[in-house]
Amino acid sequence: MTADTFPTQAVIEKTHDLIRPYIHKTPVFTNQTINDLCGAELYFKCENFQKIGAFKARGGINAVLSLREEERTNGLTTHSSGNHAQAIAYAARQVGAKAYIVMPDNSPQVKINAVQGYGAEITFCQNTPEDREGTVQKIREQTGAAFIHPFNDYRVIAGQATAAKELLEQVEEKLDVLMSPVGGGGLLSGTALAAHYFSPGTRVIAGEPEGAADAILSFRSGQIERAPYVKTIADGLLTPLGDKTLAIIREYVQDILTVSDEEIVAAMQLLWERMKIVVEPSGAVPFAALLKNKQQFKGKKVGIILTGGNVDLGKLPF
Repeated sequence: MTADTFPTQAVIEKTHDLIRPYIHKTPVFTNQTINDLCGAELYFKCENFQKIGAFKARGGINAVLSLREEERTNGLTTHSSGNHAQAIAYAARQVGAKAYIVMPDNSPQVKINAVQGYGAEITFCQNTPEDREGTVQKIREQTGAAFIHPFNDYRVIAGQATAAKELLEQVEEKLDVLMSPVGGGGLLSGTALAAHYFSPGTRVIAGEPEGAADAILSFRSGQIERAPYVKTIADGLLTPLGDKTLAIIREYVQDILTVSDEEIVAAMQLLWERMKIVVEPSGAVPFAALLKNKQQFKGKKVGIILTGGNVDLGKLPF
């Protein structure tokens, strides 16, 4: 599989078989109190229990395993605020390759520590798309490392699709709705393709922070838009969509709902208190969107991907 091989149903099935030895089949949790509060049946896919503490292990390991050995000899590079950085550092270690990771200088310390823990070399940059990409380009010129984009890469999208594929297999009854957060759109586009192939008729709805609300604009206009402003606690959802993710999202996603940081924190706190699980702000965004729009989901069976649990415990927002 190459970066330009579109994730067909067969590709996603093959991807799942390829990455299975390197990932956890994460559990699906339910909670009666939360169901009563929402008036719906919720099924939480707990990717906070995934390798590296986030779903991005799936796309990262698939992209790295899809490279030929000679493509990995000069190492691997990417840019990420944390979870994809960890995914590539983890995957590089699995195949014995060097990882050169570009991280914004305001990345959470817990994510920086984890990337270093996998033996990657970190270069810090300013948190703008231009600086991220420019820094990676310099590293590629200096080292010859293979670049793995955090989301705008069909190998990554196919890997992320396996989370929703598993969720659909684990819940016996057909889901009415599948929800994920959206940042660059790798998970959302993978989720949408998984629903299309493995559960036709299941609607796909994303949650997005108001403080990084570019995807909703792009979804409406058909062009890659920038957020009116970028300021949110959901540090994993700051990047705009890519051309590959936008095309899939426009075709296969039904809606994008935005939420404030206050709503994200309230949803995060409810998950911690009621379900006793560690979920990072970005991971609580789709649940926050459901809580804000309960009427829309009343009586429905809803699958929600809790994307990760990499939280700086010294800086909890509650």
